[in-house]
Amino acid sequence: MISHGKNIKILAGNSHPALAEQIGKSLGLPLAKCTVSHFADGEVSVAIGETVRGSDVFLVQSTCKPVNDNLMELLIMIDACKRASAGRITAVIPYFGYARQDRKSKARDPISAKLVADILTAAGADRVLTMDLHAQQLQGFFNIPVDNLMGASVLIPHIAEQFGRSRDDVMIISPDLGSVTRCRKFCEKLDYRLAIIDKRRPRANVSEVMNIIGDVRGKKCILCDDLVDTAGTLCHAAEALIKIGGATEVYACASHGVLSGPAIDRIVESPISKLWLLDTIPLSEEKQCEKIETLPIAPVFTEAIARIYEETSVSPLFE
Repeated sequence: MISHGKNIKILAGNSHPALAEQIGKSLGLPLAKCTVSHFADGEVSVAIGETVRGSDVFLVQSTCKPVNDNLMELLIMIDACKRASAGRITAVIPYFGYARQDRKSKARDPISAKLVADILTAAGADRVLTMDLHAQQLQGFFNIPVDNLMGASVLIPHIAEQFGRSRDDVMIISPDLGSVTRCRKFCEKLDYRLAIIDKRRPRANVSEVMNIIGDVRGKKCILCDDLVDTAGTLCHAAEALIKIGGATEVYACASHGVLSGPAIDRIVESPISKLWLLDTIPLSEEKQCEKIETLPIAPVFTEAIARIYEETSVSPLFE
């Protein structure tokens, strides 16, 4: 797939090596020789086993759990490539950790997303390639180019395959007010109607459904969000759609399956028939269940990496 110019190198951290391998295979390239390990005291050790001098380097690393370990691995990999005279370094971060800490919600709060952006830039990253940042404005936290790919480009065709388009009995549901813009894009592409869950969150990771804006009675509902963490919001919304709204079936989709704490148990016990997640975060065996189906993102990232390397426009991937 790659046709010109300087060498391209794909390096993998420990967070998602399977994704890096899929990207390399699609590009017709082997992964560059790179070992990321830890010393006895927990410090990260990076050993690059081949030259990257003048190369266009893409470092594939999701900053998922353990977030700090994976972030530190990425930073040290960037530094190693920079000191080895890499031509350009692109941090490929399918899931960008700390993205939810993007503003001060109360006095003396940090803005950790901005801090992480500054650290990545200081380490030597020339560009960031990611997917579905929690808030679009996070791109402005960086002083380097950021390409924020859309998970909808994978989820929408899958939903269309499952249900078809332009159906009156299928609705897209925003689980909170913050996801309305994202859900409208789904509605536009699929020609479905939109409903909104209005909820109050009394404290972190605890949500309380208050009202359903829209008539979902007798409908199949698809909840759309950017990530699923403890699954409280998603499962409470699903229960409200069935018990309060009178929906017949509830499905859900999200780009990032963080799935912390009681998430799996909540999903299993919820009225959600199927949850579609993208594989931006690898799911361990204990996080897998019959209700969860993962969809591959390697084709989207492969296309984006090829366009960046070929110096052609990435913007068609955002449409």
